[in-house]
Amino acid sequence: MIENQFFSSDFKLGILGGGQLGKMLLYDSIRYDIYTKVMDPNKNAPCHKICNEFIIGDLTDYDHVVNFCEDVDVVTVEIENVNTDALEFLEKNGKKVYPSSKTLKTIQNKSKQKDFYIKNNLPTSSYKNYQNKSELISDSK
Repeated sequence: MIENQFFSSDFKLGILGGGQLGKMLLYDSIRYDIYTKVMDPNKNAPCHKICNEFIIGDLTDYDHVVNFCEDVDVVTVEIENVNTDALEFLEKNGKKVYPSSKTLKTIQNKSKQKDFYIKNNLPTSSYKNYQNKSELISDSK
C-alpha cells in the first residue's frame, strides 16, 4: 500500500495588507501548505476568509506592524503604504522582509522612485520635481 505524502511546512508567512494582490498570493501559498497571517485595517478585506490567521490593524502604525510580525518567518507587503520604520527595525533584528524597507521607502516617494529609474537607466516618463506650489506655478507661466 502506498501512502499519500503531502508537502507540509511550519513556515509562517506574514502579509501586510489583505487586498486583491494578497488574495492572489494566498492562492499560491495554499498550494504549498504555508501558514499565512495577514493584517489589514478592513475586517472584510479579500484575504480575511482564506488566510490561516487574520488580524485587524493599522499598516501605518509602528507598534501594530512590529507586533504583527513577531511570530512570522518572513514578512511581505501587499500594499506599499506600510510603516517602513517598523520594517527597518524588524530587519535590524533579524526578520526577513521582502521587499526591503529601503525599497519600500523609495517606492513610497514617487519623486525618489523616478530619480531611481533615471539613475539606473530604467525607462520612465519625463517628469520634473518641484519644491513647493509657488515653484510649480511660476514654472507653468
